[in-house]
Amino acid sequence: MDYYRLINEGVNERLGGLNFAELLLYSLNFADVQATWEHSYSLLRDACLSLQRGNAEAIALCANTAHLFADQLAAELQLPFIHIVTETAKVLRQEGHTTIGLLGTKFTMEMPFYRERLQAFGITVLTPPAQETRDYVQLTVKEELGRGLLRPETKARYLAIGQELISSGATALVLGCTEVPLLISQADFAVPVFDTVKIHSDAIVSYMVS
Repeated sequence: MDYYRLINEGVNERLGGLNFAELLLYSLNFADVQATWEHSYSLLRDACLSLQRGNAEAIALCANTAHLFADQLAAELQLPFIHIVTETAKVLRQEGHTTIGLLGTKFTMEMPFYRERLQAFGITVLTPPAQETRDYVQLTVKEELGRGLLRPETKARYLAIGQELISSGATALVLGCTEVPLLISQADFAVPVFDTVKIHSDAIVSYMVS
């Protein structure tokens, strides 16, 4: 819903009048994807192929963790992919940040696809060092935020995790999961907080109006 709203508002803001986004949506069953994130390539490929058959000129995967497969999908489909990590890295560099704290799903925090792409832009990535903490974030994203449950005690724990990353040297926090901004935001921290949903949506708008 946030992506759809931000993209349409962004196109209208730039073009004015009654101009809004012309786009195709393919919504996957989250239970199927979440059950086997590591093995969900075929689900995402089939969705992208469906969009390609609908004459899509570019693809945007509206989930951070899905970018685990972005390079492989781009190579197979031979379509431009508006990459959420690349766009986030560009903004971070523009703002002068080279050490950031990353909060996201367990896969986003632990697997190399996110960290390595940020590192290619000269950005050091800090994540919660304790396995228990990363497991907690994964559980709450899946069982609470993904269901629209926003609990004060969960927010308090996320704030503490974010502060620990800042204390470890992060000059900014990246909300590397599209559900996390439902719970915490810039208003909760003194350092800059980067919402990847907003960054990605803005990049999609820029592509569409270019």
